[in-house]
Formats: sequence, C-alpha cells, structure tokens
Amino acid sequence: MKKLLFTLFAIVPLALFASDSQVETDIVERSVNFIIFASIVYFLLADKLKDFFGNRTSSIQSELDEVQELVKDSKKKVADATLEVEKAKKIAVELIESANNDVDSIKKNVEVALEQEIAVLSRNFDDKTELEARKVKKEVVENVLNQLLVDENIKLSQSELTNIISKKVA
Repeated sequence: MKKLLFTLFAIVPLALFASDSQVETDIVERSVNFIIFASIVYFLLADKLKDFFGNRTSSIQSELDEVQELVKDSKKKVADATLEVEKAKKIAVELIESANNDVDSIKKNVEVALEQEIAVLSRNFDDKTELEARKVKKEVVENVLNQLLVDENIKLSQSELTNIISKKVA
C-alpha cells in the first residue's frame, strides 16, 4: 500500500508538469529565494524555538527526576514495609511462645490447686469418718449402759460399773 501511494505521488507530478517544449527553469533563483526565506524564518523563530525546546527539555527532565524520586521513595517504603513484616512475624512467634508458656503455667497451677483441694477433701473425709466412729462408739456405750442399768437381774456396784465403762471406752 505504501509503495503504491509513493509511486502515485512520484508519477502524478511528472505527468502533470511534463511538456514537449523546451522550458527554461529558474532553479538557481528559486533556490536563493528559498535560502533567504529559510534564514529569515530561522532568525525570527530560532530564539523562540530554542526557548521552547529548552523549556520542554527541562520540564521533561524535572518530571523524570520527580518520577525517579517517587520510584526511590516507593522502593524505600517497600523495604521498610518488608522489615516491618519481618518484625511482625518475629513478634507473632514470640507471642505464640509466650501464650504456650502461659497455658503450661496455668495448667500447672490448676493441677497444684486440684491436688491441694483433693488433699483438703481427703482430710475432711478422714476427720468426718473419725467423728462418725466416735459417735458410733458413744452410742454403743450408751446402749450397753442403758441395757445394764435397766436390767434388774444384774446387780452391779458403782466400782464395777466404772470398771466396765473404762474397759469399753479403752
């Protein structure tokens, strides 16, 4: 497609401006006129173009510097964030270890408290058992004495009665 367009643009002017007669061209005068025109345009626009392109170059450079500074700051922030993540991971591991230690300590404290409670309950049981045994002995002694005192066939003196009671109690 490009070749076709190029050929058309190259051939069409030749076909239009072709003639059979001898035509004299003023190529030198036209070239001089073009050089004069180009130099006038250059002198009129050179300062403005230099300023425009200089300003454009400096603005592009400043934008590039800003972008590079942003990239540098972003990289620093990423590095800082990475360090913070590592610190957070270490703190998390320490917290987990601390929590496990606390759980172990609480378990031990509960075990000690349970053992103490069991010992207290055991002592209370032994004391109650001993108290009940004393009550039973007292009731037995009281029943025996009541039977002996109520029974009229048995005649006991005060000293014999004291002997019997002391033997029963002992």
